[in-house]
Amino acid sequence: MITARDDRRRTFETVPAGAEAVSWWGRAWVSALEEASGDPARLARGHAYAAEGHVDAVTVTPGRIVAYVRGSRARPYRTELALSPFPDAEWSELLETVAADPTALASLLEREVPQSLAGTVLPGAGELAARCSCPDTARPPCKHAAALCYRAARLLDEDPFVLLLLRGRGERELLDELTRRNAAHAARERPDAAPDFPGVPARAALVRAGLPPLPAPLPAPAAVGLPPAYPADPAAPDPLALDQLATDAAARAFALLTTAEDPIAGLTLWQDAVRLASAHHTAGLTGAARTLYRDLARATGRTTTDLARAAAAWRQGGRPALAALEEPWDPPAGPFDRARPALLAASRGAFRPERNRLTARTRQLRLGRDGLWYAYESRPDTEDWWPTGTPSPDPLTALRP
Repeated sequence: MITARDDRRRTFETVPAGAEAVSWWGRAWVSALEEASGDPARLARGHAYAAEGHVDAVTVTPGRIVAYVRGSRARPYRTELALSPFPDAEWSELLETVAADPTALASLLEREVPQSLAGTVLPGAGELAARCSCPDTARPPCKHAAALCYRAARLLDEDPFVLLLLRGRGERELLDELTRRNAAHAARERPDAAPDFPGVPARAALVRAGLPPLPAPLPAPAAVGLPPAYPADPAAPDPLALDQLATDAAARAFALLTTAEDPIAGLTLWQDAVRLASAHHTAGLTGAARTLYRDLARATGRTTTDLARAAAAWRQGGRPALAALEEPWDPPAGPFDRARPALLAASRGAFRPERNRLTARTRQLRLGRDGLWYAYESRPDTEDWWPTGTPSPDPLTALRP
């Protein structure tokens, strides 16, 4: 248990680095000593001592700060800064002021000196006295006391309770007294007419109450609707871009509602461009859709033909179908061993194998990594393959128009 006597003595083996005060109260502390000094050169040497780490452990008790400061001699000098502690009556008044002011109390708990106490707890000009065992008998402070002052300012930056300890009270006893006084203020400020709220036993408060079940969710719409067209206003944003954004947002919302998955999660730039283009069939493209294809192809470094072919694949089966279009691979022999005889027996012709593809004149089947067969068509004597039909695990079913 920490007693009031234990709380009124603090020793700091290490002090925060630097010789410059950061907080406004730390700078005010330094100003109190500097204003009383008539020798700027001494202050400069003391500042250098502080920056170079000449100040050893610092001990703070009511009314004084003591440390040993290493100078030019081997033996350090005992250096002291004195500040008059407050009498009990002044402490009572100060604590009452803080307890009655929520802002001041909050600042103190945040380890800041409240502005309302600046003129009370901070030393004024000439109030901070310096003593040192060095042989410098000129007007204080000497360079050793100045060094201690600068280092003490860094302590105050970190913990303003050091300043309050100098004035006579330790941190724990201050906080205990402020808690008591703050509770007393709260009790006095409570209106007499305010009714008491009845208490509730913990068992009753935590009992599980039955709640009615949530209503069933509304059914999903059959298809994605089209948003209204943006009015033809020359000053308005690009209507094509707005229409595209609104349409795509509606499609994504529909997909999230029906599948609980975001259709664009993890897509590359090219895949997302293909997805956007797939909403517009190339047959009978409107001027706005042609502009969309042109812009998407330009943004991805592809041709509009590449984009149209990829969009057809996306309509065929999404991302796996696009992979079947663009990514040849070497599947295991089993699916081919079963597919080729089945196609021949169904009079579909002799399909020649090449990687994951089976080709017979103008028809082609591509086996996707998802285990589905994707059908393609081309004009005679060309290699201009386009996706067609619906993918299926059965090659014969995939070839049906």
